[in-house]
Amino acid sequence: QVQLVESGGGLVQAGGSLRLSCAASGSIFSINVMGWYRQAPGKQRELVAAVTSGGTTNYADSVKGRFTISRDNAKNTVYLQMNSLKPEDTAVYYCNAPDVFSTAQALGGMTVLPPLDYWGQGTRVTVSS
Repeated sequence: QVQLVESGGGLVQAGGSLRLSCAASGSIFSINVMGWYRQAPGKQRELVAAVTSGGTTNYADSVKGRFTISRDNAKNTVYLQMNSLKPEDTAVYYCNAPDVFSTAQALGGMTVLPPLDYWGQGTRVTVSS
């Protein structure tokens, strides 16, 4: 079993910064993509940013130039540095790893079963105006 645990949310004034962290733990064989989604009240969950194990990144247009996603593969941890925060960034932020192979899905150093999709419990970010 694999768990994703987020930290770093909180209350900040507009223009401020926060850094979110998400650590994956458990019997991990490999994780390709790790990312962040967010869900504001009354809205659908949306992708904020994602990063592959090779360092390729993808951002929502609304956060480009303000947010930076990074990753420590050795620690199975992904970070989201959020700068110049706006009230519209207020949401619950969820960590996601959509293609996780646990050691139970690998044999002889190769994956033999399909990957699994994991989500964190969410961390709340509130930006006041």
